[in-house]
Amino acid sequence: MQGIPHNSALVLIDVVNDFDFPSSNRLLRYAGPAARRLAKLKRAVKRHGIPVIYVNDNFGRWQSTFQDQIERCSDADCPGRLVTSLLLPDKDDYFVLKPRHSGFYSTSLDVLLRFLDIGTLLLGGFAGDICVVYTANDAYMRSYDLIVVNDCIASESQGRNRSAIQHMKERLKARSLSSRTVIGCLTKS
Repeated sequence: MQGIPHNSALVLIDVVNDFDFPSSNRLLRYAGPAARRLAKLKRAVKRHGIPVIYVNDNFGRWQSTFQDQIERCSDADCPGRLVTSLLLPDKDDYFVLKPRHSGFYSTSLDVLLRFLDIGTLLLGGFAGDICVVYTANDAYMRSYDLIVVNDCIASESQGRNRSAIQHMKERLKARSLSSRTVIGCLTKS
């Protein structure tokens, strides 16, 4: 099995999320278990010196900061509170706010990745069939190698999630690995 390159970054897409939209309960059903696996993966990659980058929607609030997002998504009445609490950023993590579905569209993500000398993106987050796919597509167009951590993305249904993963494998040349496999590859390196 091919290992995880040392010039990788873990990109967490829309994990600080209020889940306050129609049909969010369907996504939350799968996001909770994915968030627990992502938290474990995050700890593992950090032990191996792999940077973590939060790429988060601004939810149409053009005057908010990432800290504002964290505070709002941590409120007691916020449906996404549990997911957010599992994936709170550390001081050495990076973050990029995005205005649309892709983490690259009108953001500094590409500049940050080049500054960090990143060549491979480990992708996780929500929704797998929307923001993760759009980010993966734009990463592929910029010649990044992709690893979709397949049990660390969630969509509103398992079928949509499977289709998203298949699309990324077939069209974007992404490797699809479980979080356990990624952690195992890191341990062996």
